[in-house]
Amino acid sequence: MNRRIGVVAIIVENKESVQMVNKLLSKYGEIIIGRMGVPYKEKNVNVISTIVDGTTDEIGGLTGQLGRLEGVSVKSALIQK
Repeated sequence: MNRRIGVVAIIVENKESVQMVNKLLSKYGEIIIGRMGVPYKEKNVNVISTIVDGTTDEIGGLTGQLGRLEGVSVKSALIQK
């Protein structure tokens, strides 16, 4: 299967979803190359940027599950490599 490289941006507005976000990121850890999280306290949100390398099914599984969480927004940008 073709692999893709890209970034997944995650914005967490609901603090109750943080634990589940971290659980999902750990579950998909094999496709995550790097991760940077920044708590933006003034706006009461957490911003997480991840670099991923995986199949479209793997990346779609991660982003789909994250996007179903309450107060979590997800966007991705991918290239085929």
